[in-house]
Amino acid sequence: MPKRPRIAVLGFILESNRFAPPVKRPDFERVGYFEGSEILDEVRKPYPAIDESMTAFVKTMDESGDWEPVPVIFANGAAAGPCDHGFFLELMADMRKRLEAAGPLDGVYFCQHGAAITTEHHDPDGLMFQMARDVVGKDKPIVATLDLHANISERMVSATSLLVGYITNPHVDMWDRGVEAAKAIRELLAGVRYYPTFIRLPLVAPSVTQLTARGPYGDLINMGQARQKKENAIVNVTIMGGFAWADTPDNGLAIVVTSRGSAEPGHRLAKDLAKSGWADRERYQVKLTPIEDAVRMMKDLNRDKAKPPLLFADVADNPGGGARGNTTWILKAAFEAGVEDMAITPFYDEDLAAEAHKLGCGARFRARFNRAETNEFSKPFEAEAVVRNLSDGVIVGRRGTGAGTTMDLGPTATLQVGGIRVVVITNRTQALDYGYFESFGVPVDQMRSLVVKSRGHFRAGFDHLFTPDRVIEVDCPGLVSPILSRYPWKGLPRPVYPIDPNAKWEAAD
Repeated sequence: MPKRPRIAVLGFILESNRFAPPVKRPDFERVGYFEGSEILDEVRKPYPAIDESMTAFVKTMDESGDWEPVPVIFANGAAAGPCDHGFFLELMADMRKRLEAAGPLDGVYFCQHGAAITTEHHDPDGLMFQMARDVVGKDKPIVATLDLHANISERMVSATSLLVGYITNPHVDMWDRGVEAAKAIRELLAGVRYYPTFIRLPLVAPSVTQLTARGPYGDLINMGQARQKKENAIVNVTIMGGFAWADTPDNGLAIVVTSRGSAEPGHRLAKDLAKSGWADRERYQVKLTPIEDAVRMMKDLNRDKAKPPLLFADVADNPGGGARGNTTWILKAAFEAGVEDMAITPFYDEDLAAEAHKLGCGARFRARFNRAETNEFSKPFEAEAVVRNLSDGVIVGRRGTGAGTTMDLGPTATLQVGGIRVVVITNRTQALDYGYFESFGVPVDQMRSLVVKSRGHFRAGFDHLFTPDRVIEVDCPGLVSPILSRYPWKGLPRPVYPIDPNAKWEAAD
């Protein structure tokens, strides 16, 4: 092991929805774009506005021995559409230039999402990993942390020494995975060799079936973790649920088992996991609550105050999956039904937020939702409104996935529309915890119905208030509906379950 290993740290965070608008440099700069020493400056702040895995990796390396971090670029585009291919090429060229200029490196750490596409290529993550491999050579360790919604390609596996995927959804283990990546870098630098085994199933798991506290996906992850604890030769078990809306040939539940010493233990475990996952495929069927039934439940809560409040998830309009966060189906239906004591967060409408800030708190006006951005899902809606709260939108996560991190929602306005409070934001994001209500003047304990624009991460931010039986997933139109048969797929490797019920798979030797 080098006495003072020089490790490059960089990352590219983007979960691409092929059906959403493309993103360019300004979109990344709005979410989080750090160059060179800015990365280290950010991770050492009390509440970093950077991915937690990056912070954990740097701090674990600091604590585990001497090293020289070589910060390159960290570009975070969150969940959005495809990356503009021209910008991606510029970004990767800049990363390469900085890696080459840094001189001899002993290893590379990528803080990555793993489900990006560009407007011209389906595997930019693989291209980026291969670029780093070409620069540092075949024998230097390259380790990447990945979101469990990553779509794994052969190139991503072959170009790296280790892929470390999250094991919790909602993602509350990002810190742990950064720690794991740092420890792996140290072990690889000491001369230990890793052997990966990769199996992809023709199974595209709908988003709401990828929770890890319960269900088929959680059971499979638990099986892998239990086996890893029993078998010392197993370095890591990564099981990726994947992200369907990237719509690529690399879609499909992916199993990557990495072993030390030889490949055989990893082969054996990966095959066992694949067989178990495929045998359990029927549990990936989706059941959602029709919007009409959801509104009836809201009205019932208004009538019967003895019943506990409910949390409704607009899963098809989850900005965390690239949706726009501005569909009005639930808002319109609840307003027309006269629902009271209800709140929705967050509703993405930059123009509406700006108008409310210009008018000021207490102003009454005719609010027009989606005046600037309309599509087949994001329909306009108008109603009389009162401005109840204004904010700069900068908050610190209180609980769950975003706990302890700074998040910037941009100028934010809470509007009273009939008996409904709507938190309108400028920077598109999903609801992560109850602070997305209370930070903007909505007292959660006084609401009978809460609606979140989110798919699953909200669960870790509201679990102290709502047990799973009081969380209702509503079936509405949107860019990320878990009813996968509704989309015009072009890239998915067909047939795949559950879109194609007759899809087949057999374990190969």
